[in-house]
Amino acid sequence: MYVFFALFLLLLIIMLLINHWRKKRIIEKVCSMCPEEKYWLMNEIIEPFGYAYLPEQDIFSTRIDAWQREFGYRSFFDRAAPWFGMVFDSLPIYFDYGKTTWLLELWKGQYGINTGCEIGLYRADRLLKPSERKRAHFHSVSNAEMILMSFVHLKRDSKIAQLTGKHWWLTAFNMGCFSRPRDLTLHATLVFSSRDMAQAFVNGLLAAGYPADDLRIRYDTVTMSFTKPLQKKNIFSRMVAKISLWFCRLWCRIFLFVTRPFCLSLDKILYLYFYLPFAFRKTFRGIARGRKRRRS
Repeated sequence: MYVFFALFLLLLIIMLLINHWRKKRIIEKVCSMCPEEKYWLMNEIIEPFGYAYLPEQDIFSTRIDAWQREFGYRSFFDRAAPWFGMVFDSLPIYFDYGKTTWLLELWKGQYGINTGCEIGLYRADRLLKPSERKRAHFHSVSNAEMILMSFVHLKRDSKIAQLTGKHWWLTAFNMGCFSRPRDLTLHATLVFSSRDMAQAFVNGLLAAGYPADDLRIRYDTVTMSFTKPLQKKNIFSRMVAKISLWFCRLWCRIFLFVTRPFCLSLDKILYLYFYLPFAFRKTFRGIARGRKRRRS
């Protein structure tokens, strides 16, 4: 019995030493890489998930050619999101323009171990009745239908992301950052293809209950702020969201603890990629899988 215990203890010590040596070697490997090499490797390994790394802000954003574009949008998946580790406020705006019904939606909140925000533009196959909109399938817009989007994402008045681009789904994710949706504000500027389309969107905003005093309209450009959702959730939905948010905070703390040798998300993710490949895959699949559920 004592011999068995001694052998077990010796094996454990050897495993710990090997793990420590391996961890030290990986840290040295990441630190020895030049910035250009890190950027190239990072974007190569996250491209299959539909994301790109933006070193200027140390954030992740979706690519225009992301595979998620093949999927559309249904409102049901927003309601189901907390079951998959995503807790956010959403602002869906439906509007009719050009013989079809469009949807422009804003999101802000916690996506697993990421604090993030999104602006997405979608369209239906035809004009929809108001009663059909929440059950209908919306398609991602084509390149010709994309609009210029710009946002500033704030957490308690501190800027955490700022992006501008002509897109169908403009996003920003701060990895390892935990936030309650109510602590986030999304300032958005949208440049539509025409003044008529901008006015149709404004009409949809007002019909949804958005305060007219919070809007700024200049020809084809609409500027707005998203602080809190226009509709309240029921008690059960709030309870599920709280539980999911608790797990998000837990996983975020675990991520920060495991990657504590580094400060930048770039280094943290490369460290996971070399040290714990399964954890790296889970980190990005969490977002990608959730987005597929929401848009499929």
